[in-house]
Amino acid sequence: MHDRIGQQLGNYRLMRRLGHGGFGEVYLGEHVHLKTQAAIKVLYQVQLPSEEEAKFRKEAATIAKLNHQHIIKVLDYGIQESANIPFLVMEFAPKGTVQHRYPRGRVLSPLHILPYVIQVAEALQYAHDRAVIHRDVKPENMLLDEHDKIRLSDFGIAVIYEATSSLHTVDMLGTPPYMAPEQFRGKPVYASDQYALGIVIYEWLCGTRPFNGSPLELVQKHEQEEPPSMCQKVPSLSPTIEGVVQ
Repeated sequence: MHDRIGQQLGNYRLMRRLGHGGFGEVYLGEHVHLKTQAAIKVLYQVQLPSEEEAKFRKEAATIAKLNHQHIIKVLDYGIQESANIPFLVMEFAPKGTVQHRYPRGRVLSPLHILPYVIQVAEALQYAHDRAVIHRDVKPENMLLDEHDKIRLSDFGIAVIYEATSSLHTVDMLGTPPYMAPEQFRGKPVYASDQYALGIVIYEWLCGTRPFNGSPLELVQKHEQEEPPSMCQKVPSLSPTIEGVVQ
């Protein structure tokens, strides 16, 4: 990772780092003229060859057209000229991620999470209707706006990465504990997002994900094992709810 605080990308100056993940670093940026704030995602480990720039711009334009109340809007995109590194300018969600609000291990009630589930599902359905697969549904990519509504982030980033030569590890294409079996094989479909959302719901209700381990162990578990009973983990949970999640 590089400390880019103080650098200017497009019309935005990077003020502080908000976080990082498998795809890149996220900074709080300030527009140099308007003084408005945005989240700037700098995609690291990717230096696009000139012939791939057109694909990046095409895919970024597709993502930027997603306009839904529960999806973080892409405001702009570009390629840093000095290092040929792509970046995205997105809406800034001031209240952080769902993962930060509800740390792993915390058990949530069905009524508490129901609005979140509905909001994420609506965002995914909207994207799927427009032929976009998210590929990395997880609490870290669920942001909260000023009204505590979910704003799903990182739409379609993996699509951009598919064309680059730097992809050699499975975790660059998603997050293994949440990945459907077909996604481990590099063939995600719309249902892969639904599968990942199911794992997120399982984690919210039980305080733990159904499967853990190394990427190789997770491949085997997701393909060959039934998720452990939710009702055994949380006896107060309705079997009907477990049936829906399973």
